[in-house]
Amino acid sequence: MDFELTTYSKSSKARAGKITTAHGEFDTPVFMPVGTAGSVKAINQQDLSEKVKARILLGNTYHLYLRPGQEVIRRAGGLHRFIGWDYPILTDSGGYQVYSLAQKRKLTGDGVWFQSHIDGSRHFFSPENVIDLQRVIGADIIMAFDECTPYPCDYDYAVKSMELTHDWLARCCKHFNNSSTLYGYQQALFPIVQGSTYKDLRTKSAYTVAEYNCEGIAVGGLSVGEPHDIMYEMTDLVCSILPQDKPRYLMGVGTPENILECISLGVDMFDCVMPTRNARNGMLFTKNGVINILNEKWKFDYSPVDPDGESYVDNLYSKAYLRHLFLSKEILGPIITTAHNLTFYISLINQAREHIIKGDFENWKALMVSKLSNRL
Repeated sequence: MDFELTTYSKSSKARAGKITTAHGEFDTPVFMPVGTAGSVKAINQQDLSEKVKARILLGNTYHLYLRPGQEVIRRAGGLHRFIGWDYPILTDSGGYQVYSLAQKRKLTGDGVWFQSHIDGSRHFFSPENVIDLQRVIGADIIMAFDECTPYPCDYDYAVKSMELTHDWLARCCKHFNNSSTLYGYQQALFPIVQGSTYKDLRTKSAYTVAEYNCEGIAVGGLSVGEPHDIMYEMTDLVCSILPQDKPRYLMGVGTPENILECISLGVDMFDCVMPTRNARNGMLFTKNGVINILNEKWKFDYSPVDPDGESYVDNLYSKAYLRHLFLSKEILGPIITTAHNLTFYISLINQAREHIIKGDFENWKALMVSKLSNRL
């Protein structure tokens, strides 16, 4: 993997760059649609690439391990071939599931025992086999195994969790360096900064992770319920420590406003289920605010969803028609709104990049943030 920084904002820490992988290149900042089990819900891969213009997808090791399983993916020649996706893929290591499945797992120094959410069967993840699993999946960018701390989290627990993540990182890096790729191209390993919402722990973790000199660095354990101002504070702190020449990936963030604010703090890569999950519930993001398409007010509104924005939906379907689809429980409703929201997210982040290069990002961001959270 290669990362090239091309432009810095004159009035913030925002930057524009380009990442090159074995499956192509993409500009940064970038938003990655979440395809947890090898599928972004309610949209196919062709529409993702040709209409939404996505250039990298995120998959999840935990879910892909359970279904369809390692052997199915291996025999297909890796996840790219299995799902018919020719662009880059990034995989989360399953560390977030250590957090989200707290009632179904047992954490040890060696790794994590967990029960499948599908059938209750018991499984074990360690730093080593998580690397092996991601070798089988064949993602271009893979994550080190970590524990994602909850919020709120007391200091003693945050210390132990961070130290465990650092111990696992050392084992991940050793095993990564001693193992080989399976499909004839190189993979990049990103470690993950943890430390909950404690400045001293985030500082220590950022310095520790940077010492491994991996090809990029992720920031985890945020957007788990903490106030936005704390998320921004931790992100700013970590980005001020991490090396300038490595891409920074803020995991699981977030709303359009969150993304723009974190771009201004120096983040390069984002993922979040919000645009797709909210789309399936009838919530649409637009340049002027958020629309709940189920509201009665749209019943006779034949105007496009986002006339001031960029979406392939706008010239085809009205608010009234989309409302009708949702009230009728037609599958087409979530399909259209998913494509709209993903197009909006990717268009917004591409516009942010253009304004970074143009030199007026902060002024543009302030204007956009003031409108994005409006309830229309």
